[in-house]
Amino acid sequence: MSATEKCTYGDVRPTNLSFEEAIAKLEAALKNEGFGVLTRIDIQAKLKEKLGVQFPRYMILGACNPPIAHKALQQDVDLGLLLPCNAVVYERDGRIYAGVVDAARMLSITGYPQMEPLACEVNDRLRRALDAVAPSAAAAS
Repeated sequence: MSATEKCTYGDVRPTNLSFEEAIAKLEAALKNEGFGVLTRIDIQAKLKEKLGVQFPRYMILGACNPPIAHKALQQDVDLGLLLPCNAVVYERDGRIYAGVVDAARMLSITGYPQMEPLACEVNDRLRRALDAVAPSAAAAS
């Protein structure tokens, strides 16, 4: 996907922050929205270690909001297959991007309409966290 194509399963935006600043600010913003970062996966390091290949800087953050995850898992215990919510910070063509998953789209595959309110709440929180790192055109105006 090119930098100008729209991601259909998340919201990815360019940021003016450095790679390290974007990660730190996104983690702090997720925390402010009630998410803990459970995992940090450094894709660049892992691909170098496991395959000996060069890859641009790319960090995946696995985030979880415990109260919302608990509600969702009470409705469907197998939902853990779709958790945690992922956020990313990566470098492409000299620019830094930050993004978050579209929880509503992800949870739509369950076929449970009762998950929609939880997914919408998660999306609202994830988008506010992303706005702190990479304001959308709507948030900037």
